[in-house]
Amino acid sequence: MPTKRLVILGGGGFRVPLVYGALLGSFVDEVVLHDVDASRLAAIGRVLHAQAAGVPGAPAVRGTTDLTEALTGADFVFSAIRVHGLEGRVIDERVALDEGVLGQETVGAGGIAYGLRTVPVVRAIARRISLVAPEAWVINFTNPAGLVTEAMAAHLGDRVIGICDSPSALARRVLRALGLAPGTAEVEYAGLNHLGWLTAVRQGEQDLLPRLLADRARLGSFEEGRLFGAERLRALGAVPNEYLHYYYDQQALVRASLAAGETRGEFLLKQQRECYTRLTAPGGDAFSAWQAALGQRNATYMAMEGLGERDDAEGGGYEDVALALMRAIARDEPTPLILNVRNRGTLPELDDDAVVEVPCVVDGAGARPVPSTRLFPGGADLVRRIKSTERAVLEASATGSRALAVRAMASHPLIDSVPVARRLVAAYQERLPELGYLT
Repeated sequence: MPTKRLVILGGGGFRVPLVYGALLGSFVDEVVLHDVDASRLAAIGRVLHAQAAGVPGAPAVRGTTDLTEALTGADFVFSAIRVHGLEGRVIDERVALDEGVLGQETVGAGGIAYGLRTVPVVRAIARRISLVAPEAWVINFTNPAGLVTEAMAAHLGDRVIGICDSPSALARRVLRALGLAPGTAEVEYAGLNHLGWLTAVRQGEQDLLPRLLADRARLGSFEEGRLFGAERLRALGAVPNEYLHYYYDQQALVRASLAAGETRGEFLLKQQRECYTRLTAPGGDAFSAWQAALGQRNATYMAMEGLGERDDAEGGGYEDVALALMRAIARDEPTPLILNVRNRGTLPELDDDAVVEVPCVVDGAGARPVPSTRLFPGGADLVRRIKSTERAVLEASATGSRALAVRAMASHPLIDSVPVARRLVAAYQERLPELGYLT
C-alpha cells in the first residue's frame, strides 16, 4: 500500500495524542501536525515522540505552522481546530450564563457564537484543501461538528465527513445493557450532531429496545438511562443522545452551571495552561504528564454541568471512529458507522444538502447513508428548528449580517427571545474580535 499521510489541523491540541495512539500499528505512515501556535505544536510533538518510543513502525511526525505546506500531499485531513482557543469557550459560556441561558459550547448561545467565529475559518481551510489536496478525505471533528461539516461541504462535497463519539458510545452502552456483544445487532439512530435518538436495536426482525425500556435495572445500568430516567425513556420509546438533556432539562442545568462557580471551559483552561507548562519544561516525562492531565479531564467530564458520572472516558473513542473511517476508505472495506454526512433524501424532514447524523456504510467511495434510516417522530420539529438556526448561522457568516446572527440566536429554542439575542450578539462581539465582521 502506498505511503499514507494524515494531516491534523489543530495539531497542538490536547487530545492529539489520543489520535496518534490509535494510529500506532495502523496503515498511516506519516502524521503532519498543523497549528497556528508553534509552542503548542512543540509541546504535543514531545508527547508523541515519547508515545512512539519503542513502537515498531510508529508513524513519523512533523509539525508546521504553514497550512499549505501541511496540506500538500495529504491523503487524509483531520480537522480539530478551536478558534480563539479555550479562552473563547469561557466567553461562550459566561456571556450566555450572564443572560440566564445555557452556556454549553455546542448547544444554544455558546454553540451559535462558536459557529459564527469558526465557519469563516473552516470555509477558508476547505477552499485551501480543494486547491492543494483535492483528493484528500477530510474528517471533521471541529465543533459544532454538523454545522462545520455543512460549511466545508460547500467546497469539498462528499469528501468531507463529520464524526462524533456520542452516537457510537450510546450504541455501545445500549448493547452492553442488553447483554449483546458489539456487532451482533443493528442500532437505528438519526438526527443532527448532538441532537439524535436511538430508536431500535434489531436482531433480524426483532426489535430489542422495548425489552430494555421495560427493565428498570437495565436502564439504570448505563449513563443515558440514569440521565433521563426510566419513565421519560418509556414515554419517548427511544433513547436520546446525552446532549438532549440540555433541551429536556434546560432550567435545571442553567441553575447547576450558575451554582458551580466554575464553568467547564474555565476548568479546562486552567488545567491546560498548567499541563502545557509542564510539557514544555526541560526534562521530565511529557507523556506521563499528559496522561495525568487526561485522567483528571475524563474524571470530571460533564459532571460540572450537572450531568453526573459518565460510563466511558471523555471522547468515548472519537479517535477510534476516525481510525475506522480512514481504514474503511483506505482499504475499501465496507464498515458501518454513524457519521455526519449530507442528507441525500435520507430524512424527508430535511433537504438533500442538510448535514445529518445517521448510520452510514463506508468504503473506498466514501460514506453513504443507510436508506432505511428514520428520524424519531417526536424529535422532528426540534430537528427542523435547529437546522433552521444552523442555516441562519451559515448565512450570517457568508454575508457578514449582524441581523442574521441575531436571528440565529433568537430562533434557537433555548433562547427564543429577540431582545436576549440582541444582547448576546452584542456581548459576544465585544469580547470576540473574530466576530468583528458582523455589521
